[in-house]
Amino acid sequence: MIKGRIFFIFFIFLCSNLFSQQTVTGRIVDDSGESLSAVIIINMATDKKTYSNSQGMFSIEASPNDELRFVKEDFRRVSRRVLMDGVNSQLLITLFQIPKEIEEVKIVKRLTGDLDQDSRIVAKTDKGEQVRNAVGLPQPVGKMREKPAEVKSVLLPILLGNLNVQGMYDLISGKAKRQKRQYRYDDLQEHIAWVRSRVEDEYFIKAGIPADRISEFIQFSFAVKPQVRTYVKAKNLSGVLLRLEETIPLFLEKSK
Repeated sequence: MIKGRIFFIFFIFLCSNLFSQQTVTGRIVDDSGESLSAVIIINMATDKKTYSNSQGMFSIEASPNDELRFVKEDFRRVSRRVLMDGVNSQLLITLFQIPKEIEEVKIVKRLTGDLDQDSRIVAKTDKGEQVRNAVGLPQPVGKMREKPAEVKSVLLPILLGNLNVQGMYDLISGKAKRQKRQYRYDDLQEHIAWVRSRVEDEYFIKAGIPADRISEFIQFSFAVKPQVRTYVKAKNLSGVLLRLEETIPLFLEKSK
């Protein structure tokens, strides 16, 4: 008799709990009124979860007084209680985005052509290099590109009975020469671009070099003053400017 009563009470409690549950629906938007998708809706009482769709709409089972929590990354979380009387019109939930700190924008001064002033501008410590040196990171050696076959590296092993078939083909077909020619051209264009990206065109124009011949002038300087390119490889801009000053009269005279 006692067991029957306990079962009956438990059954009544279970039924009342089930029938008291309802489907809560709603829409989630941001502070500008745009629909928010993929918002997690959690019933904190039952731990049930669902997500808002592409229109920001959602539906979830809940009982009166259950807490619904709305969570999305980079937005402030919001909680709502299910009404006790069981009458819940469609909810409109607004999530506000968490403000993010914007990193300080630093304006980098470009060169003016005044060697004294430009030297001070470029005489800055390379922070990336400082970090690499501090943690002992190895420096990259050369560029990641296929090494052209060399006559010595191909012919000498033949004397020892080893034949480098690919190397021999590259030499005979002329591929090795084409690779070397292409690499020299790529390096030249890269070094010219390095100078142009760091020196205002106005610097060259004031010296009497037309804007459309600036790259030609830099290439000319590499040829007549190889030290210019040495400074470029060392990323020493003040040294590059010093040597360019020496080649400007030569280029202008040649142009005449």
